[in-house]
Amino acid sequence: MYRYNAYISKQLIHSTLLITLSLTSIVWLTQALRFIDFIVNQGVSITVFLTLTTLLVPSLLFMILPPAFFCAVLFTYNKLKVDSELIVMQAAGLSNWKLARPALQVAAVVMALCYFIAFYLQPVSYAKFKDMQVFLRNNYASILLQEGVFSTPVAGLTVFIRERDKDNILHGILVHDSRTPDSSVTMMAEEGELVDTPQGPRFLMRNGNRQEIKDGKLSFLNFASYALDISLYANDMSSRYIDPQEMYITQLLVADEAMPKEENNRRWAEGNQRLIWPGYVGCLTLVALSVLLSGQFNRRGHWQKLLFACVATAVILFASVGLRGSMSLNPSLTIFAWLNLFVPAALAAWVIHGNSLPNPFRKARAA
Repeated sequence: MYRYNAYISKQLIHSTLLITLSLTSIVWLTQALRFIDFIVNQGVSITVFLTLTTLLVPSLLFMILPPAFFCAVLFTYNKLKVDSELIVMQAAGLSNWKLARPALQVAAVVMALCYFIAFYLQPVSYAKFKDMQVFLRNNYASILLQEGVFSTPVAGLTVFIRERDKDNILHGILVHDSRTPDSSVTMMAEEGELVDTPQGPRFLMRNGNRQEIKDGKLSFLNFASYALDISLYANDMSSRYIDPQEMYITQLLVADEAMPKEENNRRWAEGNQRLIWPGYVGCLTLVALSVLLSGQFNRRGHWQKLLFACVATAVILFASVGLRGSMSLNPSLTIFAWLNLFVPAALAAWVIHGNSLPNPFRKARAA
C-alpha cells in the first residue's frame, strides 16, 4: 500500500470511530430513557436494564454508519485540502480516483460491516431484545412485588402490596379483578408470597377474604389460605407479534401466504431497506469525494461546497426513509428506492472521473 493511501485511510478510520461512537452514544441514550420505567416501576436491576438497551446497539449502528462515514470522509478530505496536503498530492500527479481510493477501500469495509449487521446481527439482537422486553413487562414477580403502588399488569386487573419484608413475605395485599364486566372480584389478605408449583406460578394469600359481585349479588368468603393462579395474568410470550426487524433477509423477501397483504408489504420494505441502506456508505462517500476533489482551490475556504454536500446527503437519506414507508404501502415503488441509491452514486462518480483540480503551481508558472 502506498504511503499516502495508508495515511488517508488511518485518518478516515480514526474519524469514523470517533463520529460513530459519539452519534451512537447520543442516540442510545435517548432510546435508553424510554425504558427507564423498567427500573422505576418494575424494579429491575441496572445490569438487566443495560443488557436490554445494549441489544439495541446493532440496530443503531446499522442506521448510523452510513451518515457517520460520510461525515468522516467530509472531515478528513476537507482537512487535507485546507492543510494543502491534497493539493501537494495532486501536484505530484495523483489523479482524483487515486486520491479517492483510500476512502473507497475503507467504505468497502464499513459497507461489509453494515451487511453483516443487516443479515445476521440485527435480527438476532433485536429478537432477544423483544423477548426480554416482553418478559419484563409480563414478569409477575417484578409487577406484584412493588410496594405501595397500584399496578395494572393487564387491563382490568389491579394489584397493591403495602410492603415486603426481608424474607419476601408480602403484607397488606389487595387484588381487584374487573376483567369480566358482570363479575368483579376483590381479594384482600394480611400476607402472602409467590410460589412456584408444577402447575405454574401461584400467589398464595393467607388470612383474607374474597368478595365477588355477580348479577348484582355480593358473595363474601373468608379464607385462611387461598392460591391465586397468576400465570393467567401474563400474556403468552410465544404468541407475541414478530417484528420484521427480528427476521432474516431470506424470510423478509419471501411472501407468507398465511399473513395479510399489509404485513407482507411491511416485510418486503424491511428486506429491501436492509439491502439498500448499507449501499449508502459507498454512495455518500462518492458524493463527498465529488464535491471535495473537483473545482477550483480557494484559500479563503469552500464552505459552499461543504454545505451543498450536506444538503445533498440529507435529501438522499430523507428520500430513502420516505421511500421505505412508501414501499410498505406500495411495493411497486421499490424501484425508486434503488434509483435513489444508484443515481446519486453514478452522478458523483461521473464528476470525480470527469473533473480534476488544476495544478496551482503550473497555473502560477503560466501566469
